[in-house]
Amino acid sequence: MHTPTENPSPMNWLTLLEHEARTLLAELDAHPEARRLFDGSIDKDRYVHYLIQTYHYARWSTPLMAEAGRRMKRLNPNSWLGELLQQKADEERGHERWLLSDLRQLGWSAERVERQMPNPATTAYVAWNRFTSRCGRPEAFLGTAYVLEYLSVSRASQSVERMLAADTIPNIRKAVTFLRAHGPTDEGHVAELTSLLGSLEEPEARDALLLSARTTRVLYLGLFA
Repeated sequence: MHTPTENPSPMNWLTLLEHEARTLLAELDAHPEARRLFDGSIDKDRYVHYLIQTYHYARWSTPLMAEAGRRMKRLNPNSWLGELLQQKADEERGHERWLLSDLRQLGWSAERVERQMPNPATTAYVAWNRFTSRCGRPEAFLGTAYVLEYLSVSRASQSVERMLAADTIPNIRKAVTFLRAHGPTDEGHVAELTSLLGSLEEPEARDALLLSARTTRVLYLGLFA
């Protein structure tokens, strides 16, 4: 069994990264609250809760990833990882507005959403990525990005289709902007990220990505608590 400290080969380390994402899928499929989202049986209150928690972490994705990219360039001006982080930041730009739009369709104003406190898992997720961006290894954020984009590819479109088919949430057809946009878009992002990370040779950088992917997997379950 490989661990990050054993310096796995490029193929093996990417397999470990994908394992974290696939493990998250299995854990979410076994989680009663998450399963309701995926099978379309989620009710309005639970869906609102999911969107609010997602908003509270998504709003930080662009600024923190951009900050990680800038710091990466300062630490190693020749590292292509800095450019990749800033590219990922651009891809995430404005996604929090989709969440606010979906919530508005469900009767929640932006001001009301802002007044809702993020739960402990969401707070920890933001704190972890803030730490890696500002104080830790900034490239670690790419492990977080990989896991979340893998999740979107695997479950976002399915969730939208099943919620629309169930049609149990009033105005649901106008409240799936965030999920609908992430399924097909993130498929290309995962493929590109996998291809680029295949050339990552530094063991410490691989370890940082794997740790961040694992941390994201553990914390993401808390969105549904």
